[in-house]
Amino acid sequence: MQALHTAATGMAAQELMVQVISNNIANLQTTGYKKQTADFQDLIYQHIARVGAQASQQGTILPIGIDIGGGVKTVGTPRAMTQGTLSQTGNDLDLAITGEGFFKILMPDGTFQYTRDGTFQMDNTGRIVNAEGNPVQPTITIPQNATGLTVNAQGQVSVQPQGSSSLTSQIIGQLTLTRFVNKAGLQPVGNNNFVDTPSSGQPQDGIATLQGFGTINQGSLENSNVDVVSEMSNLIAAQRAYEMNGKVINAADQMMQSATALFR
Repeated sequence: MQALHTAATGMAAQELMVQVISNNIANLQTTGYKKQTADFQDLIYQHIARVGAQASQQGTILPIGIDIGGGVKTVGTPRAMTQGTLSQTGNDLDLAITGEGFFKILMPDGTFQYTRDGTFQMDNTGRIVNAEGNPVQPTITIPQNATGLTVNAQGQVSVQPQGSSSLTSQIIGQLTLTRFVNKAGLQPVGNNNFVDTPSSGQPQDGIATLQGFGTINQGSLENSNVDVVSEMSNLIAAQRAYEMNGKVINAADQMMQSATALFR
């Protein structure tokens, strides 16, 4: 029976939905995480009687048709690139973006990855790096024993030089942000990082607060944009839909048993 296959596609779709929800909930406390959703489409139809077809020799047409659906398929798991709330940490190298943009990270193979996770540190040479030790771009090196590290809203990094009696800070570098025409087209690669794809468009570098770029906030981190209440509601709905598709399979199986019994 076709109903068996149709219900099976429904169960597979809801299983994927639960996987997406579980990943969202698992990353509830992940800095800069962007939640995913699951998008579905109905499968091709079997047209037993096409609507609008001729119904009789007198030229009448069918006002309605008989179309049997084949089930459901997953077409994508897009990310919601909405702003997460900010948490104050007080750490000088914790940076959060409010608005458009990603931090640009130089990888060991010379390629670039992009992130909203501004949990940065300083390595043994004084460079500002991410948790894996990869330098934030443009590469900025903090002088040894410098004090009063500040990063303003535009990404200018300033320090108080060692032994300086002046109250004026010295600018040692300028962080930039990168944005994309289609943020949802970025490909996640783990470690809170994304890479650009043909769907995302070419990366566009710029200065924070200018030309539509967001603002950099020192001493803060961007929280995940996962809404736990919404995720729990979606989880319940997916579970119930899975159960109902299972009941369809049981019903179809019982009908097949009844039909088989007629031939005994």
